[in-house]
Amino acid sequence: TLAAQPGPGGQVESQLRRLFPAAASFSARLGNPPHFEAYAADPPNTVVGLAVWTTDLDPLERGYDGPIKILVGLDPRGLLTGVIVADHHEPYGYFSVDQPEFAAQFAGKSIRDEFRVGADVQAVSRATLTVTSASRAIRNSARRVASALLKPPARQDVR
Repeated sequence: TLAAQPGPGGQVESQLRRLFPAAASFSARLGNPPHFEAYAADPPNTVVGLAVWTTDLDPLERGYDGPIKILVGLDPRGLLTGVIVADHHEPYGYFSVDQPEFAAQFAGKSIRDEFRVGADVQAVSRATLTVTSASRAIRNSARRVASALLKPPARQDVR
């Protein structure tokens, strides 16, 4: 069974727990696109979320000084549960992507949102390239994993 598989362990598991606090367990990194699954306790092995590293799904997206490694959590409806900026080498990251407000603004966003700096993503002066790149990586990664692994929402018959 899925629950019998070893989870990711260590720092990754604690990051997944931050994205999915109600989850009972997590998978090791799976499949294509590479992702983690968060499972409910009841009913057992029900997937309640997916998480991806932006650097796995959008490796060519770069900030000012290289890739920005972000863990993106997504629920089965295509809403972001949150993001965690795990690693970057941005010269202005300490007042842009490192700030809790940067990550917090993505919780609850839909994969259908724009993710555009100055529109639905808060701009940070002198760090526009960093914030734009990180936002684009979050959007592209979330949309790619949703397209590959989530069921589209049921269409409502409008008459």
